[in-house]
Amino acid sequence: MKKILDLIAGELKPVFAECGYDQSYAKVNLSNRPDLCEYQCNGAMAAAKKYKKKPIDIANEVVEKASANPVFSEITAVMPGFINIRLNGEWLAGYLNGMCSQDKLGIEEPEKPETIIVDYGGANVAKPLHVGHLRAAIIGESVKRMGKFLGHHVIGDVHLGDWGLQMGLIIEELRDRRPDLPYFDPDFKGEYPQEPPFTISELEEIYPAASAKSKEDTEAGHAFKERAQTATFQLQNGYPPYRAIWKHIMNVSLADLKKNYDSLDVHFDLWKGESDAQPYIPGLINDLIAKGLAYESQGALVVDIAEETDAKELPPCIIRKSDGAALYATSDLATIVEREQDFHPDHYIYVVDKRQELHFTQVFRVAKKAGIVAPERKMDFLGFGTMNGRDGKPYKTREGGVMRLEKLIAEVNDAAYQKIMENRTVSEEEAKETAKIVGLSALKYGDLSNQAAKDYVFDIDRFTSFEGNTGPYILYTIVRIKSILSKNGGLSENAKILPAVTEAERALQLEITKYNEAVNAAFDELAPHKICQYVYDLSNACNRFYHDTKIITEENEQQKESWLALVRLAKDVLETCINLLGIQAPDRM
Repeated sequence: MKKILDLIAGELKPVFAECGYDQSYAKVNLSNRPDLCEYQCNGAMAAAKKYKKKPIDIANEVVEKASANPVFSEITAVMPGFINIRLNGEWLAGYLNGMCSQDKLGIEEPEKPETIIVDYGGANVAKPLHVGHLRAAIIGESVKRMGKFLGHHVIGDVHLGDWGLQMGLIIEELRDRRPDLPYFDPDFKGEYPQEPPFTISELEEIYPAASAKSKEDTEAGHAFKERAQTATFQLQNGYPPYRAIWKHIMNVSLADLKKNYDSLDVHFDLWKGESDAQPYIPGLINDLIAKGLAYESQGALVVDIAEETDAKELPPCIIRKSDGAALYATSDLATIVEREQDFHPDHYIYVVDKRQELHFTQVFRVAKKAGIVAPERKMDFLGFGTMNGRDGKPYKTREGGVMRLEKLIAEVNDAAYQKIMENRTVSEEEAKETAKIVGLSALKYGDLSNQAAKDYVFDIDRFTSFEGNTGPYILYTIVRIKSILSKNGGLSENAKILPAVTEAERALQLEITKYNEAVNAAFDELAPHKICQYVYDLSNACNRFYHDTKIITEENEQQKESWLALVRLAKDVLETCINLLGIQAPDRM
């Protein structure tokens, strides 16, 4: 099905043409004055300049010819040249019934589906997920789900940090603790053990200890850091004992990361890391040199990225440091080389902290300048702000440390459980299971309802509230509709939505029709908050209709069936939309 705005514009286009004006002026928008009309066409004002006429004269011409169209119950021209529109109730009901009968409630498949890489997650191995990883996971998952739902081939890649200095630090700390291990015996000739020499808990304690040791401004601290740098270099050059330790680190870390991401209902198609890009780096550097793009500056190898249209000066992209080491930019460019070879993407989307914007500007420009990707390739940086506590600083534990993600999830679930138990209508066991669903909705919706680039305050009390613009409020609306449908025992197959008979019903019908537009706009603009705003508005419309309408006790069976069909469609739209946010609804709350 086409978006309702496009269908209305389709009715006006031939009218504009018949009046002698270009059809492009027939664009229709939602009215910003719903008290006056439902939709608005402002094309007469844009056309006035070209055709040297008064806007109101053009608007009157169009309205005169369009007034007999059965799609409109009312179409009027008002000063200085607006065309105000109200829809015919029968036609509106027909559109809604069409949604009920369509796959995906009428979302159109794209003419040319794109292959899209969404790079999100970005966790480091050997470290637990903490609140700083939350936004990349939640926003990236939503963008991926939207793209897939709209019919694109979307590939989500976690892109792990698995190849840097932290590996050398872990290796050397392990040597200090367990020098007897075969990895540190230069004369060892056998097979290295299959079992890792540490658990995830031990590994998560080893890394911070090693990191702290390397930062000590002492002779021992400096020596330890040098050992770690040497071990990192040896690992990256294929030294077998260290590769064996690295595989243990990866296996233990991945199992833990997958468990934590699963608890967020976040799932990746690829579990690639920086290490996967390493084989492509030598060829990348040689290519940049051969094309005359990379040159030496103060011992480092750099590529200029500045363009004449830049508003501010942008520094060159460093490809190789003076000591020969590759950098994040090198690794990210090599990853693009790998992705081009494996997937030929039409579109790249990177969901990363907004402070990385310069880095990705450099990477994208080098990729296009070097011909790694075509000049017209879409490459988007979706930068997000920080999640802060009430003090306005990045969210931490009460003790002031970085909060682990699983602890944050547990706190939110507990807050949701307390709210459910206040108005308990379910067993304690069911309340605990429901709290996990409600808690996750509070966490995700609290994040996604903000524009990604903005910092926001994480307020556990507000986010878990069953009132206001929150995840639990949206779920409560869905559960309420499920209850209405359950009490009625379902709907007949022939149930049809009829023209609205009340203001609240009409408002709900109009709100439902915005679904197609809202989902497409949210993905086109990489803006999950637009879906949040839509489901909040739709939930409000549902609840107003519920309060104004005695659905279950209605004696006219045809009218009752119509209302039930309407709220069922509203429920289906709400559930579809929250699924795109990575949220599910329980059956009871």
